Amino acid sequence: MTVIDSSPVRIPADSDHPPLSLLTCGPGGGHPLPEGRDHYTISEVAQVTGLTAHTLRWYERIGLMPHVDRSHTGQRRFRNRDLDWLALVGKLRLTGMPVADMVRYAELVREGEHTFEARQELLEETRRAVRARIEELRDTLAVLDYKIDVYADARRASERF
Repeated sequence: MTVIDSSPVRIPADSDHPPLSLLTCGPGGGHPLPEGRDHYTISEVAQVTGLTAHTLRWYERIGLMPHVDRSHTGQRRFRNRDLDWLALVGKLRLTGMPVADMVRYAELVREGEHTFEARQELLEETRRAVRARIEELRDTLAVLDYKIDVYADARRASERF
């Protein structure tokens, strides 16, 4: 297992979350990260991710956010790996995954490689739910398309007279 750092929370590189460039942070892709930096304040992370500082602190408190380094004055110092993780969490949120399941996933990651099967099962369950939601949305879109066509046909018919 490749380990990004030796903090109490160990996040394997590559295996658990793709790099930020694949996930993109924040609404509409977020803001690009400065080249050559690996330390960010909570306000910089909030700007990049679109999350509030309050949400970032809450994520840390509930165990969703891995260990965040602190400066000698106690200020949080986020690293690129933290931004990668937050990007993954953002994607999991978009799937509709409950926060409790996201926290469970984070716990499994911290526990190590022996939890790969449990992580896979959790993600597969989420994928099934996303696919079901996509089907619901396709059906809903078909109804909307039908209704729009009905109104367009009615408008065209009334314009003929």
